[in-house]
Amino acid sequence: MTYRLICDSCTDLPTELKSDPGVKKVPLTIQIGAETVVDSEDFHQGELLQKMRAWPDAPKTACPSPSMYLDQFLPGGDNYVVTLSGQLSGSYNAAMQARAIYQEERSDGNVHVFNSRSASSGQAQIALLVRELAGRGLPFAQVVEKVETYIGRMKTLFVLENLDNLRKNGRLTRMQSLVTGALRVKLLCGATPEGEIQKMGQGLSVRQTLAKMVSRMAEDADHADRRLVIAHCNCLERAEALKEMVRQRCRFGEILIVATGGISTVYANDGGIVTAY
Repeated sequence: MTYRLICDSCTDLPTELKSDPGVKKVPLTIQIGAETVVDSEDFHQGELLQKMRAWPDAPKTACPSPSMYLDQFLPGGDNYVVTLSGQLSGSYNAAMQARAIYQEERSDGNVHVFNSRSASSGQAQIALLVRELAGRGLPFAQVVEKVETYIGRMKTLFVLENLDNLRKNGRLTRMQSLVTGALRVKLLCGATPEGEIQKMGQGLSVRQTLAKMVSRMAEDADHADRRLVIAHCNCLERAEALKEMVRQRCRFGEILIVATGGISTVYANDGGIVTAY
């Protein structure tokens, strides 16, 4: 059966997927003051970062409507949807509502919504795996089972220069007191199994904290021969340096570097790094 891969715009895809006609993006929006920025392919990172620096408050983000997902579903085909963690955004719930409508109206197609329990590079990992499996012609149920199993063991780690936008938008509910008391350090954070954000370490600088991230990866025997995706927000040199640190200490089979889109840029902020494997 023909398939389609549908991702919300926090999925930071590598170039090969961006140009795939079978991959569709559903945009979230960003509100900075009175201005609304649509997180589409026309998004310009430099302009967004400049607007964020000029605006005294944190930008607000909004998830897509169910109808926006529904418009992208392939009639009579296998539809695989990848969204932001349901603990961090309403995007997952909107996609699930769209799935319910599709199932009421049609009986000749399939829809599965993957709650990434992650963001950014984690969503990219899931999208890549879906395309690999569905592209090989695996049955819908088998693709869903294998990808859900992968999500259950996927690791997401990140280091940001600035946690303000996450904190002000209520995305750090498990960490508020830690963040308030750790302003002079850089935190190593990660995703819980449920898709919330947790502190996993800290350092006096971004480089030191990234080194702690690599140490965690190296200690995790499960990383061997897997793919690592590194998403960076306006810091390609930092991402390349991290890639080299990883190569020296870990045994990943493949390492990809991707740039953050609009939503990931809001929350990773200038200089942020988000990894998943």
